[in-house]
Amino acid sequence: MESIIERIEKNHFWKFSGGIHPPQQKFLSNDKPIKTIELANELILPLKQHIGKAGEVIVHVGDRVLKGQPLTHNDTPMSVPIHAPTSGIVSAIKNSTIAHPSGMAELCLMIKPDGLDQWRERHIVDDFYRLSKAELIDKITCAGIAGMGGAGFPTNIKVSAKPGIKFLIINAAECEPYITADDLLMREHSAAVINGIDILTVLLEPEKILIGIEDNKPQAIAALKAATLDKDNVHVCVLPTKYPTGGEKQLIKALTGEEVPSGVHPLAIGMVVQNVATAFAISEAVINDTPLIRRVVTVTGQAVKKPQNIWVPLGTPVAHVLKQCGFAEPEQAEQQRVIMGGPLMGFTLPTLNVPVVKISNCILVPTIAEIAPVTNEVECIRCGQCAEVCPSSLLPQELQWHAKAKDFDKLEQLNLFDCIDCGACAYVCPSQIPLVQYYRVAKAEIRHNKIQEAKAEKAKIRFEARQVRLEKEKQAREEKHQKAMTARKAATSPEKAQANNSAVAAALARVKAKKAAQASAGDTTTAADTDVKTRAAQAIARAKAKKAAATSSNKVQADADKPAEALTAAEQKKARTAVAIAKAKAKKQAAKAENIEQNKNANQAELGLDSETNIELSANEQKKAKIAAAVAKVKAKANQQNVEHPEQAVSDADKKAKIAKAIAKAKAKKLKEQESK
Repeated sequence: MESIIERIEKNHFWKFSGGIHPPQQKFLSNDKPIKTIELANELILPLKQHIGKAGEVIVHVGDRVLKGQPLTHNDTPMSVPIHAPTSGIVSAIKNSTIAHPSGMAELCLMIKPDGLDQWRERHIVDDFYRLSKAELIDKITCAGIAGMGGAGFPTNIKVSAKPGIKFLIINAAECEPYITADDLLMREHSAAVINGIDILTVLLEPEKILIGIEDNKPQAIAALKAATLDKDNVHVCVLPTKYPTGGEKQLIKALTGEEVPSGVHPLAIGMVVQNVATAFAISEAVINDTPLIRRVVTVTGQAVKKPQNIWVPLGTPVAHVLKQCGFAEPEQAEQQRVIMGGPLMGFTLPTLNVPVVKISNCILVPTIAEIAPVTNEVECIRCGQCAEVCPSSLLPQELQWHAKAKDFDKLEQLNLFDCIDCGACAYVCPSQIPLVQYYRVAKAEIRHNKIQEAKAEKAKIRFEARQVRLEKEKQAREEKHQKAMTARKAATSPEKAQANNSAVAAALARVKAKKAAQASAGDTTTAADTDVKTRAAQAIARAKAKKAAATSSNKVQADADKPAEALTAAEQKKARTAVAIAKAKAKKQAAKAENIEQNKNANQAELGLDSETNIELSANEQKKAKIAAAVAKVKAKANQQNVEHPEQAVSDADKKAKIAKAIAKAKAKKLKEQESK
């Protein structure tokens, strides 16, 4: 440890492999203070401006929002919220082109500023040392801070590292040509940068703090040294200018001499690297309760009339930024390149309507003399210069071959993801091969394939789990059916049938016993019920006898009124038929009387009536049967006479009426006798 510090104090630093020395061109923008520009008519805020997952939108179209108000909610550690850069109205939530090499569109939130620039309520912290680590991390998380050096890694993840950090390294190298945003930020806001470093020190508790800065920024170096005079554990390390010293692994190598192995995060070896602009954003978030809603952007290039550094509200379209710096967009966009980022790591924008985001540090508008247009590549001449300048010790030529062949497995074996897209290989390539573009496309396809494989694996796991569940349900159904079948077989067995018969017999015996008990206990009730039924039957019989007498009288009178000669052969036949029917009825009535007598005897025996009652009932029934037989004989004889002597039909009509009247009187007398009994 002491040897490293001693070397740093003597300005003896290590060298990383590769690297180049391109023209710096920083003089175009580093001689003017940071300027504030006017608000655009509409701000375009992509929901995802970092590595990770986009947050969940918590506002709606038409809502009025205040400056600094959160617009999304971070529901996972890798989700960073975005905030309103100014007060205004949410005009739309839709897909829009973002700052990406492919010109892809993503979900964005549009805000129309109202010109009031009205803040939400803020809470200023006078002494952040009174806050706990959890409170500090929560403030950083809620402020939506992501790495502002270009990677966009969520800062709340890095500051939550476990104890045991050897070095906290602040990246102030800003090694790429043309870019001076960090240089001006350190000059004008060195105190805020140091406050941010102090907050990081409280959270990470590192043994030493190293600020790595290249020697081409003398004013920033002086400002940082002045701000850290009273801090013994902070060392401002002035490194020689070489591209890409600002790479994370390259800066660690230059300052500490340690190599970060392939595929290993610096945190695993006790190193945490934070950009100087990120430290400034942390200070603003914790002390001033200001979320990340603006950043310093270098607008440069000889095609811009007023190259300078400006404070740009996030979401401002590039066209508005360039207009503030005196750039007039040509009628044909292909006539002028506009690059987001520096000349080596940046990419050409497909349209000027893309917004500035958290990782946008430069907008470069070069002339053709500065950066020649891309020409058609030619075959590789195998000069090997790309391998010599690669800071990650890769084989750019082989990577390009396998990237063209889409041999992704081989690319991963060659450590493609160790490439930091610095562009040094493409810068020195005499064949004008855009090597970095091949690498970016290959990385994107590999990431996409891994995402698809992960989805397929999850789908496979879900499918297999479903199959297991269905199989279990099938087995459960089969077991249930088997149990039901066994139960049915057991129920139909001879032993079970005999048991069931015994149970049925026992139930019948219980019913009979209960019925007998009820009969014994309810003799009085039964007799009363029988008397009521008898009276009802007598009333019905009287009514029927009265009706029959009236009907017979009317019929006899009608027959008497009919002349004798009117009797035809058909009527005589009808009369003979009536005689036969009357005889049959008489016979049937006699049989019925006999059956009634037998049933009465049986019922009386069952009810337990005495013998005198049986004799009385039998005599009544016999009398009733005799009367019915006599009536039937009289009717039969009368009908026979009518048939044999039709001429007497008229004279016999009166006799019939008398007979019917006598029958009615006899029935009435019988009913009266029954009532008296």
